[in-house]
Amino acid sequence: MEVEGLKKDNAVVVKVKGRMDAVTAPDFEKQCAKWIDEGEKVFILDFKALEYISSAGLRSILSTGKKLKAQGGKLLFCNMNGMVKGVFDISGFASIFPIFDTLEQAFEKA
Repeated sequence: MEVEGLKKDNAVVVKVKGRMDAVTAPDFEKQCAKWIDEGEKVFILDFKALEYISSAGLRSILSTGKKLKAQGGKLLFCNMNGMVKGVFDISGFASIFPIFDTLEQAFEKA
């Protein structure tokens, strides 16, 4: 899995590529925690290149979301593919976090 963060306006666009599973999810969580510690409060997760997410990936996302909420921040999602969107729907995450079709739509709510 690759995680790339790009600061744009008032948000960090986090592009995640590959598979977020028990092996890679801790790396995602550590990187997001680093940005939170640096004062970032709004994250837009761009999942266009995310091929797979496991329950460990969902736990990392939930943990990151809780840290952001405690700081008055928020977590938004965009560009989910079919499998990842299905996991979000089944797990109930789609009702917890805002999900947008495009990065531009996510920025409008950031």
